Amino acid sequence: MKIARSGSRASAVSVLGPLWMTIIVSALAFARVEYARAEEGAGGHYISGATASFADALPGRPTLAVANYFMYYNGSASGQFPFAGLIAFDLHSRAYANSALALYETPLKLLGGDYTVGLAIPFVRVEVEGKITTPSGNTIQKSDTATGLGDMTLYPFMLGWKKGDLKTDVRVGIYAPTGSYEKGRLANLGKNYWTFEPVVSASWLSSKIGLEVSAFAGLDFSTRNDATDYQSGDVFHLDATVAQHLPLARLGVIGVGANGFYYQQISDDSGPLTQARGPLAQTLGGFRGRTVGVGPDVSFITKIGKTDLVAEVKWLPELSVENRVKGDLVWLKLGLAF
Repeated sequence: MKIARSGSRASAVSVLGPLWMTIIVSALAFARVEYARAEEGAGGHYISGATASFADALPGRPTLAVANYFMYYNGSASGQFPFAGLIAFDLHSRAYANSALALYETPLKLLGGDYTVGLAIPFVRVEVEGKITTPSGNTIQKSDTATGLGDMTLYPFMLGWKKGDLKTDVRVGIYAPTGSYEKGRLANLGKNYWTFEPVVSASWLSSKIGLEVSAFAGLDFSTRNDATDYQSGDVFHLDATVAQHLPLARLGVIGVGANGFYYQQISDDSGPLTQARGPLAQTLGGFRGRTVGVGPDVSFITKIGKTDLVAEVKWLPELSVENRVKGDLVWLKLGLAF
């Protein structure tokens, strides 16, 4: 693969292909960071905007890729949320995540598609401040901070197909409860339950005009949190990107566009806190979460020796939120394809 040196858009787009695998696992790696969102802990394993662009499609050839991603989230909310066996409100949440990942596309083909496996290991810091209602009915201010290993993500099955400029795939992610968790602590590094996530995607990137249209849709099914007897509901999420990719002189290829997301909980939460009454809390009920947002996305691709490098920066503000902390996501992604 060579970096485009001509001014043609077709040449510029041709450099993108082998880098698609670089951020497949890494974009999802941040999904296990626990900052305040709905379901329990006001949020599940998946993070909105994690897989959304051409860079998250499968590569289409046997290769190894590694990447490092940094994510920052800052948000707040005044409503009531179930947190590690507590009812919390007037929340402010910050999260920092740095994930190391590896992805290997094997030579094996199944049903005409390319079989790939991956692993993401996040190191995170979570800061949560808020008020809690004690069993006696008193309200106290509480703040917690936690730093360390988060919940790892396994990708035992990823299968992709390519036809011209169109790439499609199906994949299954498994979020494992490897991060530390303590009942009664607002800031936890893990969720203390497993999540199984089937995803389908389609990404079209024109080799003629450089226009991209990509979409990723997934469902999340979680097990019960044994420490709190809380069952988070199932979730549907859809992420999409529209962008234009063009050559940037002799430096490489730049892409500029927008990333939008829609996250909707499709079944109720259940457990003691969803039915709590009296001095402990008002009834939370099904506590279905929803969020919608859109923000700018900028990417850059170049070549260092024989190694391809991709960088991506995006800012994703949440615009409409229910039963979730409302805030902003900032991503900085760096990947290498060998």
